[in-house]
Formats: sequence, C-alpha cells, structure tokens
Amino acid sequence: MAYISEFPVFLLSVFLISLSGVLMPGPLFALTIKKAATSKISGALIALGHGIVEFPLMVLIFFVLSQFTIPVMVQIGVGVIGGVLMIFMGVHSFRGRHKQKEIQASLRRDSVFAGIYTTAVNAGFILWWLTVGTALILNAKLFGLLGFSIFAGLHWFIDFAWYAVVAFLIFKSQRFWNDRVRCGITVFCSAVFIGFGFYFMGSALWSLLV
Repeated sequence: MAYISEFPVFLLSVFLISLSGVLMPGPLFALTIKKAATSKISGALIALGHGIVEFPLMVLIFFVLSQFTIPVMVQIGVGVIGGVLMIFMGVHSFRGRHKQKEIQASLRRDSVFAGIYTTAVNAGFILWWLTVGTALILNAKLFGLLGFSIFAGLHWFIDFAWYAVVAFLIFKSQRFWNDRVRCGITVFCSAVFIGFGFYFMGSALWSLLV
C-alpha cells in the first residue's frame, strides 16, 4: 500500500474519495429523499444518525481493526446479512407507500433513528470501511491522532453537507408535488433498498462460488 506523506495531499484525497462516495445514489440518499418531504432539516438529522454509527466504527478501525486482515468470510457475512435487512426495509417501505405522512412530533427522533438504522444495515457502507476506508485510516495514522481526527471530521462533514442541502432543496420544491409524485418517490426509494439488498447479497454469495 502506498502511503501519502504530505498532509494537504492526504486531505485532498479524503475529500475527493468521500465526495465521490456521497454523490453516488444509495440507500441513505434514497432515505433522505423520502424524509425530505416532511422536514427541511431531515437530511441533517439523517446525517447525524449516520455519524452516530460512523464515528465509532472509524475509531474502532483506527485503534484495532487496522492491525488485522479482515477474513473473507466476515465480508461475505456482512454482505448477506446487510442485503437481507435492506430488502426487508425496501419491502416494508413499499407496503406503506399509501400511508399518511409521519406526525411532526416524532419527526426528529424518527429521522435520526432512520439514519442510524439505514447506515448500520448498509452492507456497502460496512464493506467500504473495511476496505477503502481502512486504507484511508492507515494513511491518517501517519499524522497521529490529530490527523485522524481531522480526517474523520472532514469525511463526516461532507456527508452532512450533502444530505442537508439535498433535503432542504427537496423540501422547498415539494409544493409542486402531488400524491402520485409522493407515491412514486416512495416506490423509487423502495426499489433502491431492494436493489442494493439483492446486489450486496448476490455479490457475497457469488464470491463463495469463485
């Protein structure tokens, strides 16, 4: 593995890799689109829930997991279990597509929890941190705990800024929506969850055959 010795270059690599990951549509992006219909801050709350899972994982990798090679069977297990859970989320969302919007009183708690749950069951997220993310953290180790802290904060801030902006823009444009549009968005989000679920599960099972 090639290590990046210059801190500014390392931060630039973190920014570009993190940005390329967050701009790629996935389960968390689909969740943000769905929740943005009820609150302009839902993206920020979802990102907060995402960070509640992501920060401890980054710390765990920094201090423990980066010293070991992750067994292939562990990666396969993550793919299968995460895939099944994401399919379940997609089916559950599709079945509730005609239900009324959530009550405002529970919105904040619900959005944060949704961010936590979607992140935790996202096999792609876990596998990314066990591979690409671990490589970035190994580079961050060269700059000590301060370097790692800056890296972790920058990576999460990119997620936060993106989802907050997306949710805000969608919320402001929702006056153009009707029930059919809202139902279509829910169907789209459900399809994303189910599609990614089958992809992660299928990729994991396929790796057993090759």
